[in-house]
Amino acid sequence: MYIEEQEFVGIDFKEKPLDKGEYEQCLFKQCDFSESTISQIRFVNCHFDSCNFSLSHTKGTSFQEVHFQNCKLVGVHFDACNPFLFGVSFDNCQLNLSSFYGRDLRKTRFLSCSLQEVDFAGANLSQAIFSDCNLSGALFDETNLEKADLRTAWNFSINPETNRIQKAKFSKEGLPGLLHKYALIIE
Repeated sequence: MYIEEQEFVGIDFKEKPLDKGEYEQCLFKQCDFSESTISQIRFVNCHFDSCNFSLSHTKGTSFQEVHFQNCKLVGVHFDACNPFLFGVSFDNCQLNLSSFYGRDLRKTRFLSCSLQEVDFAGANLSQAIFSDCNLSGALFDETNLEKADLRTAWNFSINPETNRIQKAKFSKEGLPGLLHKYALIIE
């Protein structure tokens, strides 16, 4: 099934799951996907505004150039999504407890997002932007953060010895997040 340039507003997909198929240039607004299965569905150039994806099942889901705005995506396993042409951006979203383990997120934009306890282990975040983001408890291990912009991010703890951070941008206020492992007292 192929659906193009349609709007879906205020639909509860927990009650009636979204039909499997390809959705291109569609707008989903105030829809509830929480705890629903969106596996094997392909979203291309779609926009999700004020939707709830908490604990949705995403095995094999394709997100290709998809933008999430004002969405709740708690506990979503983006690492289970189809990696082919995976491309997402987030604006004012809650992504707490989600996983991007091993995911290619080059140039991904996280704007004003809550990313508490998100798993970024093994991810490629080179040139990613974390603007006004809370990264409390986020896991960075074997993560590529080269040229990433974390100047306005806060509450992160990144070990420079186990992550690639060459030419990444940090503010002076963010330095404790890079030195946390050394238990230094910075005043």
